[in-house]
Amino acid sequence: MPSAEPTHSAPAGPSGPAAASPSPGSPGSPGLSPGGAAALFPVLERYYDTVPRLVARAEDFGPLTLFVRDPLLGKEDWRFYARPTYGWTGRAANEEDVRRVRARQRELRVPESFEWVDESTPGLRSAVEATGLEVREHPLMVLDPAAPVPGPQPRARLLGPDDPALPAALAVPHLGFGHPGTDRGPEGLASLREWLAGHPDGPGAEGAAARIRAGGKAVAVAGEEEGLPLCSGQFNVVEDTAEVVAVATLPQGRRAGLARAVTSVLVTEARARGLRHVFLSADDEAVARVYARTGFRPVATSLEAGTPR
Repeated sequence: MPSAEPTHSAPAGPSGPAAASPSPGSPGSPGLSPGGAAALFPVLERYYDTVPRLVARAEDFGPLTLFVRDPLLGKEDWRFYARPTYGWTGRAANEEDVRRVRARQRELRVPESFEWVDESTPGLRSAVEATGLEVREHPLMVLDPAAPVPGPQPRARLLGPDDPALPAALAVPHLGFGHPGTDRGPEGLASLREWLAGHPDGPGAEGAAARIRAGGKAVAVAGEEEGLPLCSGQFNVVEDTAEVVAVATLPQGRRAGLARAVTSVLVTEARARGLRHVFLSADDEAVARVYARTGFRPVATSLEAGTPR
């Protein structure tokens, strides 16, 4: 879901519900049934609670947990948030809970941000909106186990932990998400070189390399020119579950199928590892359709809330 790393797994910008793709349990989606999708929610909630704890500390607010970046745990430039407390069995979060978390976020001088799955915590939206935050919807999509295995992708490849392209791959989402949409534009490798000149280690390349070595992350790139990628993407692993995140294309390389190539390489790697669940959150319908072509199906709605734009 939109979280942690520059996350909407938007291939070339924002994405959203795949209106053109089959719904769960339809004939075009034989590997997913409504009941099977619902059974995934506890798995996803465990994942959402585990990943930020790798590089952030957790502050307890009863039905809500606030994650705060901790430099002692990692140098990654991730954006953190509050979300429903995993395993909470008490009362539902209310408006006052949200206000307490927001006050703490202001105290810490971090974004007033919340993320959650609507179907898992259906009452939270009204409480969040009552405090004046803007809620944005994103399709939560899961890889259909019955989907065909992607074919070879000669323009895309996985990176090893010591690959010199890793800092650039991690930088692409920071630039790509700064230019939302799917339209082509002039921003490309020159902009990437300029960004890297001011951030020689990239956004947390050392930590990413360590997680690649440990099997907790995979990074793929596509459209390389002079050692720099126009598109990159990642997945993070918790137990048998992987989330595809930070798929982004620089405007110069859009509308050329690079995001689909990167996603296909990541899906192929996840399947080769025997991962049971592979999921992502898209940002708008145009990008969700890209993921539908690589076997992802919409199963729920992930929500993110922040101060009005």
